[in-house]
Amino acid sequence: MLGNYLPILIFIGVGLLVGLMPLALGRLLAPYRPDAAKLSPYECGFEAFEDTRTKFDVRYYLVAILFIVFDLEITFLFPWAVALRQIGRAGFLAMALFLGILVVGFIYEWMKGALEWE
Repeated sequence: MLGNYLPILIFIGVGLLVGLMPLALGRLLAPYRPDAAKLSPYECGFEAFEDTRTKFDVRYYLVAILFIVFDLEITFLFPWAVALRQIGRAGFLAMALFLGILVVGFIYEWMKGALEWE
């Protein structure tokens, strides 16, 4: 029973080894010579213009969430379009319902003014 999980454990172990080995080698082999220029924060080669902990407008996050939602929509549409003949009318209606819910959400965001950027 537990033998079925052995390949998964080996996969996790190899993944951790591949991820942590370069970090460990870099820590052990790289010279550590800090100075003021290396430790100073900069922004595109310049000193920071303002505090790095500035707050972003909520609309930025709304646009980011909308981008993720519509990106996921496309991710669902490609396999659906490929398998449309096999899934038939039920698959078509399920995707129509899915797209309808997304359109209602999009219209709601539009009416609330979340897409307006001032």
